[in-house]
Amino acid sequence: MTSRKLIRVFIATLVASAFAPISAQTISHDSNAPVDVDADHVEVQDRDGRFVWDGNVRVRQANLIMNAKRLTGTYHKVGDNPQLDRLDAQGGVDFTLNDDSAHGDVAVYDLNRKIITLIGSVSLKQGGNSIQGGRLVYDLVSRHATLDGRGPSGGVEVIGGRAQPGRVTGHFIVPQRTQ
Repeated sequence: MTSRKLIRVFIATLVASAFAPISAQTISHDSNAPVDVDADHVEVQDRDGRFVWDGNVRVRQANLIMNAKRLTGTYHKVGDNPQLDRLDAQGGVDFTLNDDSAHGDVAVYDLNRKIITLIGSVSLKQGGNSIQGGRLVYDLVSRHATLDGRGPSGGVEVIGGRAQPGRVTGHFIVPQRTQ
């Protein structure tokens, strides 16, 4: 195994162990629970199967809370009943699920696949541990989070006028050990 590959395995193991308590500590999310939304304004576009919530948007589903400036939802109808398919949040999106919290510029909640994707200036936190990157894919069933350096610019950040590949960074609390 090359030293570069060994370093990648070490970092992956460190990240996994730092966030291992996530699934052990808490109950998984009930993605079949009703979704409650409130905001300053809502526009329903029934012909297009869409609604737009605007201003101080708050979404709650069981133990999941998401806040944003704007939310667009798409739905299909089963008879006369609308069935939510997807929620697109914009404008400083924050979501919390039990002890986990995440922030990003935009988010997509695919209710059918039970996955939330955050893009742009993403951070994921639990306790004192945190990871930052460009894109987070968070599976609500398995509580598996994947973070990479890709962002809205397709994985390239402009720093000091020069294009740089996206990076993922982390900060982890280490238990105090006695000698």
